[in-house]
Amino acid sequence: MTTILTCPFKKLPTTSKWALRFAIRPLSCSSQLRAAPAVQTKTKKTLAKPNIRNVVVVDGVRTPFLLSGTSYKDLMPHDLARAALTGLLHRTSVPKEVVDYIIFGTVIQEVKTSNVAREAALGAGFSDKTPAHTVTMACISANQAMTTGVGLIASGQCDVIVAGGVELMSDIPIRHSRKMRKLMLDLNKAKSMGQRLSLISKFRLNFLAPELPAVAEFSTSETMGHSADRLAAAFAVSRLEQDEYALRSHSLAKKAQDEGLLSDVVPFRVPGKDTVTKDNGIRPSSLEQMAKLKPAFIKPYGTVTAANSSFLTDGASAMYYEEKALAMGYKPKDFMYVSQDPKDQLLLGPTYATPKVLEKAGLTMNDIDAFEFHEAFSVKFWQILKAMDSDFFRNYMGRKNQGDQVGLPPLEKFNNWGGSLSLGHPFGATGCRLVMAAANRLRKEGGQYGLVAACAAGGQGHAMIVEAYPK
Repeated sequence: MTTILTCPFKKLPTTSKWALRFAIRPLSCSSQLRAAPAVQTKTKKTLAKPNIRNVVVVDGVRTPFLLSGTSYKDLMPHDLARAALTGLLHRTSVPKEVVDYIIFGTVIQEVKTSNVAREAALGAGFSDKTPAHTVTMACISANQAMTTGVGLIASGQCDVIVAGGVELMSDIPIRHSRKMRKLMLDLNKAKSMGQRLSLISKFRLNFLAPELPAVAEFSTSETMGHSADRLAAAFAVSRLEQDEYALRSHSLAKKAQDEGLLSDVVPFRVPGKDTVTKDNGIRPSSLEQMAKLKPAFIKPYGTVTAANSSFLTDGASAMYYEEKALAMGYKPKDFMYVSQDPKDQLLLGPTYATPKVLEKAGLTMNDIDAFEFHEAFSVKFWQILKAMDSDFFRNYMGRKNQGDQVGLPPLEKFNNWGGSLSLGHPFGATGCRLVMAAANRLRKEGGQYGLVAACAAGGQGHAMIVEAYPK
C-alpha cells in the first residue's frame, strides 16, 4: 500500500489541477461511495496542537493482495511497489515533482533491490533527484515508513512524503549453505590450480543443502505460530472461538468487497497475464469445514490452524502525506511503539501500545469510532479482549485503582471490513492498509477517531490514532 503525506499548499504549485481538485473533493474512494456524500463527522475535541505542523493523509492505494504462488509469482518486489506508486499517482493526479521523499517498508529483502523504495520510485517515473529509503521492522515495517514520514514533515525537513510497503512471498531468497558459500568464496580467491584442487577436495554433498529464510524468532528459535498456540492456552481461547472470529473476518471482507468498500485497491495488470482487480484470499467457509483442519504448529493438541491464521501474501501499498490538505484528509496524530519479551509476549504488542497511545492522546476506548487491528492469528482478537479488561493487565500497566482497566474495543467497531486473516498480510505492506481502512471507515461512517494497531516479530508493536480532518 502507498500513502501521501503533505505540507502547506503555498509550497506546492497551487495553479495545478491537483491543487484545485483537492480543494473540492474528499478522500478518494470507490464509485459506490462517491455516489453518496461522506457522512458528517461527529464533533469531538481535536488532537491538533498549536505551533505543530498538521500532517495529513491525502490518499492511499494498494495492489490487490494475493495468495503467494498465484498471479504475482513471476514478479519481483519492486514491480509490486512500482504498481502501488503508479496507482497512487493515477488516483490523486499529484505531480511527481512535489514529492520530497519516498519511504517503503519490507521484511524479506530481494538482494538485487535491497533499497526497494528507490528502485520502485525510479520505475514509477519519479525524479532521480527524489531520495528514497527502505525500512524494516517485521510486520510493522509500513508503520515505521509512515511514522518516519510524519517525523520528516513535523520537523520541517519535508513537505510531501510518499510512504508504503511491499512483500513478495512467492519468491523468497534461498541461499547456499554457509559451508558452500565459504567454499565458493575461497575458490574465487585461490591463485593456483593446486589451491583450487585442495579446496574442491573438501566439498561434500551436504554442502548443497539449501538454506531457507528463518521462520522462527532468532532470539528464541520459536515460530510465531507456536507462540500463538501458547497464547491461546494462556488466555483460555478455544479452537471454536478462534474459528468463529476467522469466519467473521472472511464474511465481513466478502461483504465489503461485494459492496465496493475496499476502495483502496487499484487494478494491476500483471505482465503476460490478466489484470488483477481484487484480493483472492477472501474465502468464507463454515465452522464445520474449518473444524476438519488439523493443528498447524503444535500437534496434535494445538488450536491454531491454517483457517484461523493469516496466509502468506504478495502485495504492495502506498500513501501520500502532507502538512495541509485544505478541507480533506485524515491526520495520523499520536503514535506509539512498544517492545516486550519476544518469547512469552511476542504477539502482545497492540495490547501494550493501545492504552499508551490512548493515554498520550487523552482519549478512551469510548472515543474511538473505528478500530483496525492487524489479525496475525484469530487468537489475537480474543487475547486483546481478555487482557485489556483484566486486573493483571491493569496492575502491569501501573493503573492501581480498581476499575481502571483499559476497557474492551466494541466488536461492532472492530475490523468491520475484514482484516489480515481474510484480506491477506504482505508483511511489509499491512500497516498502510490498516491506516487507509480506518480513514475510509471514518469517512463512510462519519466518525472522528480511528485506532490502528499491530504486532511484530521480536515482541514489538505499534499503535496510532487517526483523526478525521475537521470540516
